[in-house]
Amino acid sequence: MRLDEKIIADLIAPGSRVLDIGSGDGSLIGYLSRDKGCQAQGIELDMKAVTHSVAHGLPVMHGDADYDLADYPEGTFDYVVLQRTLQAVEHPRDVLSHMLRIGRYAVVSFPNFGHWRLRWQFLRTGRMPMTSVWPTPWYATANIHPCTIYDFFALCEEDGYEICQWMVVNEKRSSFWGRFSPKLANLLGEQALFLLKKK
Repeated sequence: MRLDEKIIADLIAPGSRVLDIGSGDGSLIGYLSRDKGCQAQGIELDMKAVTHSVAHGLPVMHGDADYDLADYPEGTFDYVVLQRTLQAVEHPRDVLSHMLRIGRYAVVSFPNFGHWRLRWQFLRTGRMPMTSVWPTPWYATANIHPCTIYDFFALCEEDGYEICQWMVVNEKRSSFWGRFSPKLANLLGEQALFLLKKK
């Protein structure tokens, strides 16, 4: 698993009911089911990833977070995970609202567009930046709603979500819990990870 997936897995209590939105190859739900005794399932837009997951015995269904979360009953899950997908959904605010309707907690990770390397690339070249977390050129990316850590704090405040824990994750190098101010984390963090619940 990626570093951010390992951290997400550590946040989830053993035996929990988990929905992973944008579950990709299913590595997170596979780990949660096998090693933590969770009832974990996934929803994934990419049919190849769904086929791969199902072929490996993982309960992943084809679906779109923008439309299909509305069909889940309230309180179905303990945790609803959205890993590296927030910036790619059409209606991120609605998706977050559904996550905290159908789950007790929401775990959200996303690439931080406020990171200093992205700012520097944009300033130096005048072009949309690319990094290991943002590896796709602007004309081919699925990222339609890029945001910063600071933007996400503002959204949680506006919509009344309690931030239980938050941290920044730097790909393959380090991670640290919210020991610094959001402004400093916004500058230094390649990715952000938040554990939310309703107030």
